[in-house]
Amino acid sequence: MSDALQSQSFNHLAKKLLAGGAAGCCAKTAVAPLDRIKILLQAHNQHYKHLGVISSLIQVKNKEGFFSLYKGNGVHMLRMFPYAAIQFTSFDLYKQALRHLHSEGNVHLIRLTSGSLAGLTAVLCTYPLDMVRARLAFQVSGEHIYTGLVDAFRSIRFHEGGVPALYRGMVPTLLGMVPYAGISFYSFETLKELCLQYFPDYLGRSNPNNPDTLVLRTSAKIFCGGFAGAMGQTLAYPLDVVRRRVQLSKMLPESHKYKRKWYQILLMVYREDGVFRGLYRGMSINYMRGVPMYAVSFTMNETFKELLGLDTSS
Repeated sequence: MSDALQSQSFNHLAKKLLAGGAAGCCAKTAVAPLDRIKILLQAHNQHYKHLGVISSLIQVKNKEGFFSLYKGNGVHMLRMFPYAAIQFTSFDLYKQALRHLHSEGNVHLIRLTSGSLAGLTAVLCTYPLDMVRARLAFQVSGEHIYTGLVDAFRSIRFHEGGVPALYRGMVPTLLGMVPYAGISFYSFETLKELCLQYFPDYLGRSNPNNPDTLVLRTSAKIFCGGFAGAMGQTLAYPLDVVRRRVQLSKMLPESHKYKRKWYQILLMVYREDGVFRGLYRGMSINYMRGVPMYAVSFTMNETFKELLGLDTSS
């Protein structure tokens, strides 16, 4: 490959990574307060476990101050930029690779598989940052265990079993990511295609990079992204609860209960708290944060790709 082609390929990849990373940061910052409340409710924080979503938001603001609603968000941005950049970019790369391998293959299977693989790739690359961010977000003012990002990394590594401790909860995360990312990407890509195929005059507009093709209007992107997020998280949520319990086990009163296999913890949560107050506890806030988060994430990724002159076809 010539130097010119290598440079062009590198620039193309860099633009994709930038678009995905920036989109992820926009999305996570938009829902950061709800994200923190979700963590507090999932793991039954003693100060907020008796409260609902709105009352928890008010209580956190009154007890810890407005900016405490964004506690852990700085660390989350450190994780979210590479996470979203890798996820969106690897989805496009997996999709291209699978199409080349199966030129006559089922486009639906390719989208579903590419989304799942993209989610797994992003998680494997950024999981320790998610672990640390969850620990920092779970802390309540006046009861801090960690002073910051570096202290949390150092403490987990030296007091909880070395580097493997930073990957505690990885298995349920990966298992949950397969349907979560797969269905989310599949739903968005399929809805985008259907919108442009059947409602081009209402939901489409001319592509600024290629006037002969159409792209979704912003309102349609928001709808497709929100619906895609709702579909994915509904199936994967119980495993997300297990992931949070395992990640936060050292900070919970009965930490010894979480020294088990992920499926044993899943059964324990079900037996102790049931379906709605256990496996799906915090689900209402997950919709409140997940739907707009995915709406913003997919919308901004498509928008940034357009601005950077990248292909946005499904």
